[in-house]
Amino acid sequence: MAAKAVMTAPRENPWQAALKQFSVAADLLALKRGVREFLALPKRELATNFPVKLEDGSVRVFTGYRVHHSTVLGPTKGGIRYHPDVTLDEVRALAMWMTWKCAVAGLPYGGAKGGVVCNPKELSRVELERLTRRYATEITMLIGPESDIPAPDVGTTPQVMAWIMDTYSMHRGYSVPAVVTGKPIAIGGSAGRIEATGRGVMISAREAAKHLGMALPGARVVVQGYGNVGSIAAYLLHDQGCKIIAASDSGGGVYSEKGFDPRALLRHKEQTGSVVGFPGTDAITNDDLLELPCEILVPSALEGQITGENAPRIKTRMIVEGANGPLTPEADEILRENKVLVVPDILANIGGVVVSYFEWVQDIQSFFWSEEEINERLERIVVRSFREVLATSQEKRMDMRTGALVRAVGRVSDALVIRGIYP
Repeated sequence: MAAKAVMTAPRENPWQAALKQFSVAADLLALKRGVREFLALPKRELATNFPVKLEDGSVRVFTGYRVHHSTVLGPTKGGIRYHPDVTLDEVRALAMWMTWKCAVAGLPYGGAKGGVVCNPKELSRVELERLTRRYATEITMLIGPESDIPAPDVGTTPQVMAWIMDTYSMHRGYSVPAVVTGKPIAIGGSAGRIEATGRGVMISAREAAKHLGMALPGARVVVQGYGNVGSIAAYLLHDQGCKIIAASDSGGGVYSEKGFDPRALLRHKEQTGSVVGFPGTDAITNDDLLELPCEILVPSALEGQITGENAPRIKTRMIVEGANGPLTPEADEILRENKVLVVPDILANIGGVVVSYFEWVQDIQSFFWSEEEINERLERIVVRSFREVLATSQEKRMDMRTGALVRAVGRVSDALVIRGIYP
């Protein structure tokens, strides 16, 4: 019997989960009604239905979205997702989480997100390029280096960003590298960008281990989702001495009590298309993988994976959220009661947006930094952000997600009040 794949759809509406999280912080901050209402709603939303000519000559209509949650701290920043289960509510939630993530990291951005309802694995390269260029054209009125800067997310790649950058540039009549981040280095991308999110997850896990007094050498790690974030977090944690004992992707999961080489697993996935069948491992279902005894659990797939139903069976010392929204609010409550430390997404995976910020700055000034400089600057921001959130959570006697949200929502609401209301 084949191992069950990573869930392809969240169990709970992500927008409702995001609103519940926001409400907790808003209550603690005693936000005024007008400020609360303003921050609870996206600033603007675009839904578009557009045709794409497929290689067999037929035409198919796709649905895409782009949502701006907040522009209070600066231009909006957020990825573009290509996935069959993309919904407007999912994009709304991801845009809100991006606002809080940028605020936690101290970046001059608001949050945005985009998505197209499609399965990129079923499209040829030519069809993927046509879809991307048409979607980019549909959202051209929103994106720009001073207004909204997209980046890669689930199902999109540096090549997709290159097509968006080129499409936008053709409309402008000159090259505009700063319109997207996560591009190939050859056209203005940044050194260190591909590893950035996974590196941030590793740094967050390392800092959390210090807080718990837990040694990383020998610590057992389980990674759900072996894409760009999960695989890189796995091999960087392995470099710290951790033992990677299980991993999964959309095809299924693998497990070895003795541990395995995460880089070898990545090569296996690149050669075969999945982690499934990696030599020296046993097949494992997604549900069982999440419930394995371990020291560090890194959910890096989609949102809504750990819920009130399976949270009581989670057996780990810490969860470091590589994905956005992998825990529901109900799961948070259960894990808090069970003394599991959760490093929340808006802190744990800030590495990607931090290095995206570096890329944007480098593009604007046409002056580029070395990978060593990038990683040093990233390390400083992630460590500083972790310590600030930890200090807030300890001072106010709250879990780290609530501490992160209080810091983030507080920063945005303070800026909103200072700016005032136009006109």
